[in-house]
Amino acid sequence: MSRRTRFAAILLLAASLPLAAAPSGAPKGATTLLQTDFLPPDEQGLRQEQPEQQLVVKVVSYRVTLGNQRQSNQQPIPITTPMLIQLRATPVGKTTGKGSEAVDVQIDFEADGKSLKKATYDEAARKLTLHYPQSQYRAVLDLLRSGTVFCQFAAYPNGHVWADLHLGPVRLR
Repeated sequence: MSRRTRFAAILLLAASLPLAAAPSGAPKGATTLLQTDFLPPDEQGLRQEQPEQQLVVKVVSYRVTLGNQRQSNQQPIPITTPMLIQLRATPVGKTTGKGSEAVDVQIDFEADGKSLKKATYDEAARKLTLHYPQSQYRAVLDLLRSGTVFCQFAAYPNGHVWADLHLGPVRLR
């Protein structure tokens, strides 16, 4: 093995070591790794520390809800039309028994131009909530119809939160 190849192998190994820690948001005994290939460059240095909470799940099913509700006790009478997609997902790298490890992911779509809420993960309820602008609704549905979809979430000690939906690596034919 050449010196350059050996150096590259050591560098690759060293770069992957910090990611091997089991996160606090993972089920006991599970090793969940952030899928860093799907993260944008960290130009502002927001992801330098290890996440306090971390989750990577594989989507197994989804359902779409387009609601319409009216609160009759308010004047003027507001009518809202919530639009959401609910996903059922299983942790990556761990088999689940009787669905006890399953995670619910709710994607809420907010009016474009409105400031979006940050993603949150409730460990006790095993529920991840993501917020996207309404203009991304079609893109999210297209993604869900395209193949195996993963969802990841990481909350860092500095308050930074990253969450995404992404396809696994796709081989072109």
